[in-house]
Amino acid sequence: MKALFTAALLCAGSAFAQDTFKIAYIDPLSGPFANVGELMLTHTQYAVEDINAKGGVLKGTKLQLLQFDSKLSAQESQSALQAAIDQGARAIVTGGSGSSVVTALVQAAARHNQRNPGKEILVLNHSSIDPELTGKACNFWHFQFEANTAMKMKAIANYVKKQPDIKKVYLLNQDYAHGKQWAHYGRELVGLARPDVQFVGEALHPIGRVKDFAPYLAKVKSSEADSLITGNWGQDMVLLLKAAGDAGYNLRYFNHSAGSIPGTVLAVSQAKLGQLTWVAEWHPGQAETPKVDALAKAYKARTGKDFLAPRIEMTPRFLAAAINKAQSTDPVKIARALEDLTLDSVVGPVRMRGEDHQLLLPQVVNTIAPVDGKLVKTGWEGTNYGFRTDAAYTGNELAQGTECKMARP
Repeated sequence: MKALFTAALLCAGSAFAQDTFKIAYIDPLSGPFANVGELMLTHTQYAVEDINAKGGVLKGTKLQLLQFDSKLSAQESQSALQAAIDQGARAIVTGGSGSSVVTALVQAAARHNQRNPGKEILVLNHSSIDPELTGKACNFWHFQFEANTAMKMKAIANYVKKQPDIKKVYLLNQDYAHGKQWAHYGRELVGLARPDVQFVGEALHPIGRVKDFAPYLAKVKSSEADSLITGNWGQDMVLLLKAAGDAGYNLRYFNHSAGSIPGTVLAVSQAKLGQLTWVAEWHPGQAETPKVDALAKAYKARTGKDFLAPRIEMTPRFLAAAINKAQSTDPVKIARALEDLTLDSVVGPVRMRGEDHQLLLPQVVNTIAPVDGKLVKTGWEGTNYGFRTDAAYTGNELAQGTECKMARP
C-alpha cells in the first residue's frame, strides 16, 4: 500500500512538472540600454500572459517566463543561459543585447544541446539582425523573428532610389558586428540602387560609451554629407540626435529600428532638425492596420505602456503554435514544427522559412515627422511628432538568398 502511495506521488510530481513550459528572457535590464530591455520584456510578458489566459498550450500546459539580465555582455548572457537551463527552461527569448551577444548564446546553446541530448534548448531571437545568424552561421536551434540587416537595408535602398535630393552619405555606426554590417550593407545596397550617391566618410564608435557625439558630427559636417546611414539604437541614437540638434545640423538619418525604442521621437522633437527614417514591420499610427491597432489598445490598457513591436509579442505566439502543432514540449519536435510554419499575425501572414530559420515579415519604411493632420495624424511620446509611412514591402519582396547549410539532429 505504501509503495502504491509513493508511486502515485511520483506520478503526480511528474505530471505537475509538465504543467509548465519554461521560457527564459535574457536581455539588458540594467545599464544604458535597460529601457530597451524593459520594453522587450513587457511585450514578451504580454503575449505569455495572453496565451496562458486562453488555456496555454496542449490543452492546459502554461508558459512560465523567467527573467535574466544580459548586462549587454556575452559572458553574463552565457551565465544566464546556464542558470536558465538549471531552472528548467527549454526556450530562450533574446535579441536586444546585440548580435555579438546573441551569437554567443546560440553557440552556447548548441554546445549544450550536443552534450545533453533530451535536454535541448531553443533560441528565439526577436531583434538581433545579423544575416550571418541565418546565413553561414545558421543553426538548427536558432530562429530569427526579425527581418535581418540585408532585408531592412534593401527596403531603405528601394526608398532612397526615389529620393534624388540624397547625394552625399556618411556611415556612422557602433563598433561591433551589427554596426559594421549596417555600414557594409548600406554602402552596397544603397550604392546599387543609387550609383550616383557619394559615400563621403565612415566612422565607428564604442557602443554605449559615447556621452557626446559632437566630435563625430564635426567630421560628418566637414564631409558635407546630407545623409547619415547609422545602425545606432537606444541611448546612442538619442545622444546622436541631441548633438546634431545642438550643432544645428539638419541631417537625414537611415536606421533600422530607432522609432520603436523609447526616447527617440522625443529626441527628434527636441532637436527640431533632421529627418529620421527607419524600417520595421509596423509603426504607430500606420493606416489600415486594425489588428495591430486593437492589440496596441489592449496592450496599453493592461500595461499602461505604448505598444511598439509586433514581432516581439509575436515570438511567444509562434512558440505556442509550434508546441500545439508538434503536440509536444520536446524542443527538437518544436523546432521541426517551427520550420515553414505560417502564422496569421497582426501584421498579416508571416512564414518562418525552414531552410535558414528566417522569418519573412513585411517591412514599412517610415519617417519621424511633425503632425500635419494628413500623413501624420497622431503625436508620440507627448510630442507633436509621429510617424509618416513612406513605403511598404512584403517579406517575400525583401527575402534574400541564404548560404545556410544547416545540420539537423
